Amino acid sequence: MAPIEWKPEYSVGNPSVDHEHQELVDLVNQTASAIVDRQPEADIQSCFGDLLRAISAHFALEEQQMKAHGYDQRAPHKDDHERLLDDLRDLMEGDAASPDQTAERLAKTLEAWFSNHFKIHDSRLHKRLGPHPHS
Repeated sequence: MAPIEWKPEYSVGNPSVDHEHQELVDLVNQTASAIVDRQPEADIQSCFGDLLRAISAHFALEEQQMKAHGYDQRAPHKDDHERLLDDLRDLMEGDAASPDQTAERLAKTLEAWFSNHFKIHDSRLHKRLGPHPHS
């Protein structure tokens, strides 16, 4: 399974947000590697837990910023967040008999989501908010 690589088109133009997004990509890669390397199930679930917590915290901060600034696209942006969280929960219950497929699905799902979400939702949001800290 090839790891997800950070691509210039993922950038939203805010260095602190881009850094946080890169950290999320790294967590996806760590989780996929744990699955492919057939680490103990407890370790894989720990990686998934770390990934889910980091993504949830990132989403909560973005959603708080959208609400505080009266962002007009808050509902579809939040809906996209919820879709990814649902997909992650489904992946956490992956088929133990086919870990390579689970890892591949994780990488493909998140890479496609990052590509679309960062480009469509996050770039619009962060252009609207202008330079701001994101931590």
